[in-house]
Amino acid sequence: MDFERILQMTTSERNLALLQDEAFVDDVTEFLAIRQLYNAAIKQVRTKLEILNDGFQVEHCHNPIHHIECRLKSPGSMLEKLRRKGYPIEMQSLREGILDIAGVRVVCNYLNDVNLVADLLLSQDDIRLLKKKDFISNPKLNGYRSLHLIVSVPIFLAGTTEHIPVEIQIRTIAMDYWASLEHHLKYKTENDVSDSLKCRLKHDADLLSAIDADLQDIFCQMNA
Repeated sequence: MDFERILQMTTSERNLALLQDEAFVDDVTEFLAIRQLYNAAIKQVRTKLEILNDGFQVEHCHNPIHHIECRLKSPGSMLEKLRRKGYPIEMQSLREGILDIAGVRVVCNYLNDVNLVADLLLSQDDIRLLKKKDFISNPKLNGYRSLHLIVSVPIFLAGTTEHIPVEIQIRTIAMDYWASLEHHLKYKTENDVSDSLKCRLKHDADLLSAIDADLQDIFCQMNA
């Protein structure tokens, strides 16, 4: 079946077409196997983070992680990204061309917790850092702040080991609050965001960054 045609279908139409097209069964099976690998990688990273958080609470009476969110890209999002990046619409491209199929977002209580969580995770022997983008030290022009890591996680199968990439975004509560609303305003509405509103959003991002720094200072003084 033509992947380009699949992209134009609704979910119901896509499922019906896949069931009717016996020639595509092998690809569907491979696709589901790939999704299972990435889902396993998400579970492994989340478990590691939860254990680190619990251990830090026992040793230092402080939970650096406020909460964790996970997501696996939908089939439509994967195929659309392949098309947008100009990759061949095939299974190999999914494995080699898209590094954020598996995503984990870690929301931390305080500013210093962001690098703390990143350092604790990356210090583990089976985690390999593939790429790092620090949008906290170097915010995006629109004010977006977050620490982005792409790591490789080993998934142990019967007789083999697969190394699966996972994108991890680590940010504070304030950064997450701003990013969520900015995303909604920019991408979830049909209207373009005016330059004046973009300036206000940037201003609010800077205000929240200042609050983050002040709250970190208060926390440090109270625990000195």
